[in-house]
Amino acid sequence: MFQTFLLAFLMAPGGQGALPRLIEEALERNPEILSARKKLEAARQRPAQAASLPDPVLSIGYASIGGPLPGQGLGREPMARAGFMASQTLPAPGKRSLRRRLAIEEAGATGQEYLAVQVSVIARLKTAWYELEHSHAMLGVLERSRALLDRIFQLATARYQAGQGSQKDLIDVQARLTLLEAKQAALELERRRAEAQINALLARPLEVEVPPPPPAEPRELLASLGELYECARLWSPIIASQRHAVRRDELALQLARKEGAPDVTVAAGYYNTGGMPPMFEARVELPLPFFTRARQRAAVAEQVHSAEAARRSYQATGNALLFRIKDEWLAGDAAWRLLRIYSTTLVPQTALALEAALARYESGSGAFSEALEQARAMLDAEMSYHTALRDYHLALVRLEELTGADLLREE
Repeated sequence: MFQTFLLAFLMAPGGQGALPRLIEEALERNPEILSARKKLEAARQRPAQAASLPDPVLSIGYASIGGPLPGQGLGREPMARAGFMASQTLPAPGKRSLRRRLAIEEAGATGQEYLAVQVSVIARLKTAWYELEHSHAMLGVLERSRALLDRIFQLATARYQAGQGSQKDLIDVQARLTLLEAKQAALELERRRAEAQINALLARPLEVEVPPPPPAEPRELLASLGELYECARLWSPIIASQRHAVRRDELALQLARKEGAPDVTVAAGYYNTGGMPPMFEARVELPLPFFTRARQRAAVAEQVHSAEAARRSYQATGNALLFRIKDEWLAGDAAWRLLRIYSTTLVPQTALALEAALARYESGSGAFSEALEQARAMLDAEMSYHTALRDYHLALVRLEELTGADLLREE
């Protein structure tokens, strides 16, 4: 019986190929991801718009002498004419380049936000997956415990009928069975909630049945805290988005300073004067910034503060991220140590103690209370193991979300 407990408890999975398939489906169908993808595609169109010149202006008109109709006085009066003029506004040197670079940084930030949405959805999907696996595992533990209590109940019934036990023993077993039913109802609720969460993330009807995940196999996290920090620095979309925000605001500051340089409008025109020599016109228009200097100074001051705020926000985000990484790393390390204690020591010892108590009770040399207590201890040990296993996997999922690293890769 000792081997039976351990095999049911520590059975290694044949693989978790269903989870990668669910992740692929989420990447293809999740509306949050699709929305973020469209926002990214829209943002990628902005650099070309920002770098383009203003549209040229074509003016067609006439000037008549002696009457309002076109052509009146044409060829007789020197000022009578008909023609056209084209003009083009040329931004000050450097403005278009800055606007394009600013739009590129905004698109880069949007791209990192798209990645952050992907990471968040996948993290929630993995969380629901491991919650579902935990629910099924715990329900399996309850089934084994129920079978064990049924065995003890049959032994207690036989001893009671033989006049060697008490009715209280039967009542105690029935009370334990009732508690198992209550725990089973709670776990069924958790299972259905996890299934609904998975279906919602995959844009499925919530009633679609999700196949039970195979038993989760714990693999030790070998990455050090320093390596996770480096992963976050290189791959975390949260940090990358903040870096783009800093560069964007720095470029916005340069552009605000450049806005003080006037844009130039050049124009050229041709006029037909009838039989007289044609007229040509060219001009250059320069705005006089009499009323915009105060506004431009305020815009520069605004961008100075915005750029400093972006740098501080980047620093604060980095500090908060490092703390969260360390917190989850410590939680995962603690859960792993508990897993080792449960799997290598507590569960085997409890299974041996249970087997011995049942053997003594069956032979008539052991007490009913000892057998029932060992059954409870076995249930608690197995449930504690699976709780620690869930906590370990959820800590790794959160670390993946924070660092961008793949810590739950299947072999």
